[in-house]
Amino acid sequence: MSIVTVQLGQCGNQIGHEVFSAVCSDVHGTHGLCSKKENESYHDACKERFFCQEESEVPVARAVLVDMEPKVISQTLSVAARSGCWKYDDRSHFSQKQGSGNNWANGYSVHGPRHKEAIMNLVQKEAEKCDRLGGFFTIMSMAGGTGSGLGAFVTQCLRDAFPTSFILNHIIWPYGTGEVIVQNYNSVLTLSHLYQSSDALLVHENDVIHRICAQLMNIKQISFRDVNQVIAHQLGSVFQPTYTVEGGSHYSRNPLGSFQDPSLYTSWLNPQDAFNAWRTPRAFNKYEKSAALVSNSQFLLKPLDSVVGKAWNMFASKAYIHQYTKFGIEEEDFLDSFTALEQVISSYSIL
Repeated sequence: MSIVTVQLGQCGNQIGHEVFSAVCSDVHGTHGLCSKKENESYHDACKERFFCQEESEVPVARAVLVDMEPKVISQTLSVAARSGCWKYDDRSHFSQKQGSGNNWANGYSVHGPRHKEAIMNLVQKEAEKCDRLGGFFTIMSMAGGTGSGLGAFVTQCLRDAFPTSFILNHIIWPYGTGEVIVQNYNSVLTLSHLYQSSDALLVHENDVIHRICAQLMNIKQISFRDVNQVIAHQLGSVFQPTYTVEGGSHYSRNPLGSFQDPSLYTSWLNPQDAFNAWRTPRAFNKYEKSAALVSNSQFLLKPLDSVVGKAWNMFASKAYIHQYTKFGIEEEDFLDSFTALEQVISSYSIL
């Protein structure tokens, strides 16, 4: 099954590039932990999922790049091409010299509708190249303007155009100390809109990844690229293809003992469905062994409650509201978003 990746905004394009680099590095790596046949099967599955060969000498990423600032996309295309291992399709990107700044409303209400046809045409072309379309993977930040506002709009367009396809949104949670003065507004608006149109949200918190870089990797001067590479490696391992092993089923189940303890999970969930594990003898990248855990839990409850609380305090004092209303986002839209996320917080609180 093939995945079409949609990279949105500066953050989405930079992380998307790192994801494809990590996957390509893995595919070209030599791993002695599985048979040659298993390794070849893994290569084929991985390439089908992330790349298309076309008539190019190197694999071409199944991706659409979108930003209102052409500089980042230009750099991303160039760096990928110089790698010599893979590249982007030079025709699968959209940019305009009209940045959204940090204004969510500008991305959602202005740039989205204005450029909907051009962006969705690119998505449609990528989808048509797939023999078996598995779904869409979008990458965006919550804090900025293009990635969050335009990203929320594009996700709604994907849901309308591909109602039966799976849509997974990967979102970067901003630093708690603040990158953008209106980041909590942008986050609340983004999350509430994605909640309506996405099948699942996969979240990475910048603060958590920063601690990994500092405490586990001992990086002294942490750059955004260091953070992005950690995120990309985790995403690559999550999307690591499974394949039929000799004498086995497509998915090799591993109970992992205590993870199947029913007390860990909500009462209405069947214990057999609460936790699933798959494993493959194929190592990921340079690691002999690796594990990735994706969970739907109360882990994000505290940061979500914090973001909503900070945004509400600003909203109650009418701070910066005019930056949104001038682009068509009314106070009622904010109230609807707060209501939706308060319901999410309530639901997760009683798990």
